[in-house]
Amino acid sequence: MPDVLILIPARMASTRLPGKPLANIAGEPMIVHVWRRATEAKLGRVCVATDSAEVAAAVEAAGGRALMTRSGHPSGTDRIYEALEQLDPGRSVDIIVNMQGDLPSLEPAILATAVELLEDRAVDIATLAAEIVNPRERDDPSVVKVVGTRVAPSRLRALYFTRATAPAGEGPLYHHIGLYAFRRAALERFVALPPSPLEEREKLEQVRALEAGMRVDVAIVDTVPLGVDTPEDLARARAMLSGRP
Repeated sequence: MPDVLILIPARMASTRLPGKPLANIAGEPMIVHVWRRATEAKLGRVCVATDSAEVAAAVEAAGGRALMTRSGHPSGTDRIYEALEQLDPGRSVDIIVNMQGDLPSLEPAILATAVELLEDRAVDIATLAAEIVNPRERDDPSVVKVVGTRVAPSRLRALYFTRATAPAGEGPLYHHIGLYAFRRAALERFVALPPSPLEEREKLEQVRALEAGMRVDVAIVDTVPLGVDTPEDLARARAMLSGRP
């Protein structure tokens, strides 16, 4: 098995929900719930990469590993790359999973589903999506859609990511889940690239990889984990995870 490192970027300066990594859910900070889900996947080492001493302290109090990184990173991907360089100067890690710190309900098993796509050596980056079943999500620009060509029954090769309703015509639409498994070389190449024109237009970082000719494959899973971006999302997460550590 390749050496897998799961990194969870976390910062306190969220525009819509400031301080959300430390938001209390069922008696513990949200970032601790996310760390637990990553640990339960049993894929490899797990570390929270943060610029907040409070977040680091919360993770370490729960028994986890946290690493202080610079403030001012333009994205979570840049933050995890700094963490990778600190944690693995000997370059033993082959695969890096970028798991967002606001997915407290994510099922641990789907982390492995993403990593397994990298068994295909042609794939640079792996991610996840679920078929949209709520009609309101089809036209919601906050729901990112992935457009891809099917290469296996539950697998797409991504052609584009968009906030628009796409593709046109009859057929399923897919809700992208913002979790990524990178080959190390792919992560190094990605963070060295400047933001691309379509990335800046869509406000979607993953489009940069496609514009650079990198291959991104997508595993289709059953459900979309709740992402906590607003006070309403936080209330839903509290209701969903009540009673579960």
